[in-house]
Amino acid sequence: MRETVHVDLPGRAYDVLIGPGLIAEAGAQIAPLLTRPRVAVLTDERVAELHLTALEAGLAAAGITMQALRLPAGEATKSWRPLEGSVGWLLDQKVERGDIVVAFGGGVIGDLAGFAAAILRRGVRFVQIPTSLLAQVDSSVGGKTGINAAQGKNLIGAFHQPSLVLADTDTLGTLTPRDFLAGYGEVVKYGLLGDADFFAWLEEQGPVLAAGDLSARVEAVRRSVQMKADIVARDETEQGDRGLLNLGHTFGHALEAATGYSDRLLHGEGVAIGCAMAFELSARMGLCAQECPSRVRAHLSDMGMKTDLRDIPGDLPDAEALLALMGQDKKVVQGQLRFILARGIGEAFVTADVAANDVLGVLNDALDQRI
Repeated sequence: MRETVHVDLPGRAYDVLIGPGLIAEAGAQIAPLLTRPRVAVLTDERVAELHLTALEAGLAAAGITMQALRLPAGEATKSWRPLEGSVGWLLDQKVERGDIVVAFGGGVIGDLAGFAAAILRRGVRFVQIPTSLLAQVDSSVGGKTGINAAQGKNLIGAFHQPSLVLADTDTLGTLTPRDFLAGYGEVVKYGLLGDADFFAWLEEQGPVLAAGDLSARVEAVRRSVQMKADIVARDETEQGDRGLLNLGHTFGHALEAATGYSDRLLHGEGVAIGCAMAFELSARMGLCAQECPSRVRAHLSDMGMKTDLRDIPGDLPDAEALLALMGQDKKVVQGQLRFILARGIGEAFVTADVAANDVLGVLNDALDQRI
């Protein structure tokens, strides 16, 4: 059960391989990219404990040796000091321009390792081996790399496409239910932004997928990656269509910043809540029927996911402060915040024509429900 999605970028095209058993084949898949039989791996402690031995064996089967740096797990690793330490370690390993850096982990490791590769010797190739659902369907594809700043999420980074992505769906079986569902928030996003049939498929297959059905998982990853690959091929550096991939992220990133990028709110949970709020805002602006946000929340609820601000533990800032956090988002253009709104399920679009009072109304009502 193996799927391949081709990301068609002139001069920077690459394949995303999806299916079980890919870590065991990592050496055979990566070997054609190498000028010498060695790689440098960046991973986190949790992933290393679960999967690093298997990766080492998969590389060794093709005669490839590896050195690995284990970083702390968690969003805090996407910051200056771990980046500096990672680049220093890669230099200590004498990684050359012709070598490969392997990003082995979830979205945090993929973003950090990709950025380290982008700035090391002005650009070293890297391979993504994403181990979380969120990374397999979203962050490992498309070349966005970077770290967070005190002012907001992903504000420091570079576009640096991987040379190959190996999405081994066996690793999804080692995720906690919470981490799996956080990744599922990004899967849902793809249906909501441009494929109503996919969203309907998820409404039917989501519970089976979450319960561990391998074929459903492979199909969900394939459809998500294919949609992202198509959008990235049209708009690599987010000048137009790629902005659609940020559905739910304007709200979500502000909520992540408000919760200190902590375990109070995982990225995919913020995206799921953000999608529900984006559809709520769209309905209030008369862009879509009220049944749309209701349907979004119903599916998230059926999956046992967070659906609103009341599901976030601890204190949150007021609506004005949350709106100010949105103002630091990368989607601000000439001082105007762009939102991804929707005319219906699968009909998202990018707009700057949103009144602050409409956003504040959605935020205030959501905050009132927490009381």
